[in-house]
Amino acid sequence: MSNLVVGGPVAVNSYDNAIVAALVENRPVMLVHAFNGGYLRPAELREESHDKGVQLATALDPATKEAQGHLWYITPAGFFGQRPLYFLESAAGQVSPEPLATGAADAGRGDDGTPKPKRRRMTVHQEAPKSTADTVQVGLPDKVADKWRGKNGAPEDTQLWVVTVTPWGGITFVPITHPDAILGFKDYAVTPNSEVRLTYNWGGDFTGTVINTFYPRLPSEWNVPYHHVFT
Repeated sequence: MSNLVVGGPVAVNSYDNAIVAALVENRPVMLVHAFNGGYLRPAELREESHDKGVQLATALDPATKEAQGHLWYITPAGFFGQRPLYFLESAAGQVSPEPLATGAADAGRGDDGTPKPKRRRMTVHQEAPKSTADTVQVGLPDKVADKWRGKNGAPEDTQLWVVTVTPWGGITFVPITHPDAILGFKDYAVTPNSEVRLTYNWGGDFTGTVINTFYPRLPSEWNVPYHHVFT
């Protein structure tokens, strides 16, 4: 694991088990912002919601924790050239698919034959980031509105992300539909309850700037500051 390369020529430190767990083991993690320590959560936790965005919360309340609104899956979703792509899926509002009849099979089943859960994905608006509208929503591919689906008819187009690992253990999210943009915040304000937006990446650096760096943390590591973990 010490030489694992994800999304670019940056090695992942073997002791950063949260990145390894998220990208290799597909375990849910908290996405903690580098600037103020807040974490990403869907604005609406219910599984029926597909038109609400994402916000930065600084307190982990019991309702969010019970609904798993603080947890995200970074799910493998193929490749863009040689760079792996991922879905950012919320653990909140996860829908269990209906069991199939005996002998039936479909593409939504895991290696053990059990149906894969349907999770709401972080979806990007086609006109982001130039649009002033909410540019990020959390919803199932077949439930989001037309402008939140792929330009070529594939619903996944607007839900695929390049995950770039920083040299010090953070990760950055870049949507493939808007490669000059990053996952940031409205008005660049990293404050409690800030709304997530796609913002232009004026700096051109996908690996280092604080405004677009998140530290994946396993739930058990929530109380461990990142600068203590990476020493």
